[in-house]
Amino acid sequence: MQKFKVFSFCFLVLTLGFGILGLGFVYATPSTHIWAPSTDVQAYKKWHITSDFYVPTENNADNSRPNTITNFGLTLGVLPFKKLNAEVGFDHKSGYGALDDWPWYFNTKIGIPEDAFGKFFPALAVGVYDVGTRAKDNRTNNNVWYGKAGKTVSLGDFSLGRFSLGYFRGNSKLLLHSGKKDNDGALICWERTMSEISDKLWVAVDYQGSRSSYGALNLGFAWKFADNTSAIFGYDIYNDRDLANTYTVQVDIDF
Repeated sequence: MQKFKVFSFCFLVLTLGFGILGLGFVYATPSTHIWAPSTDVQAYKKWHITSDFYVPTENNADNSRPNTITNFGLTLGVLPFKKLNAEVGFDHKSGYGALDDWPWYFNTKIGIPEDAFGKFFPALAVGVYDVGTRAKDNRTNNNVWYGKAGKTVSLGDFSLGRFSLGYFRGNSKLLLHSGKKDNDGALICWERTMSEISDKLWVAVDYQGSRSSYGALNLGFAWKFADNTSAIFGYDIYNDRDLANTYTVQVDIDF
């Protein structure tokens, strides 16, 4: 038990060190909308646990049945500043066949919150995710870099929600479509808390470009069961129409 505690502590120190100093050494799940990374960043010393499931609703175009994908992850806020935040995280993913031999992935993100430097200042974030532990032979080193901006828009006292726009680029040897590289594209999202119904209800439409396995249109909503616990229920429509669509359930807990 003591050896396990020592190992866990060392692993955490290494993760934080690479995340802060390297900003990219570390698909882990960064703070996301439904699918793609958002401009949100975990607050200092806040731990975030996620448990995500992606369940196919049909067969692929070749009539093969895709696996259910599971993701269990942990993210931590690491900067004690109001106008500059950073997070690092790691995940254990399964359902990818042979790639399950290397299930650990890492992520990091740094961002500036909305209105940090004035009323019209947008939220900004840059980061990397899905950095795997098997770079040899290009197996899990997807290395998806991104930048994104987001701003809440209102008409008088009525909120239209937050609109986000960004761009991503990943490993051209792994992000493919029909055997050719398709490793970059847009990140677009609209999200809104439906306070007319309940402050606990949030809805979003989330899009990531390309026809690689990352490209998808995602529709969903979340319900906040407690101050630190929420669940997302969504549907994922992949840009590569040969891939089966999925529904997703994601449970998130902060502590």
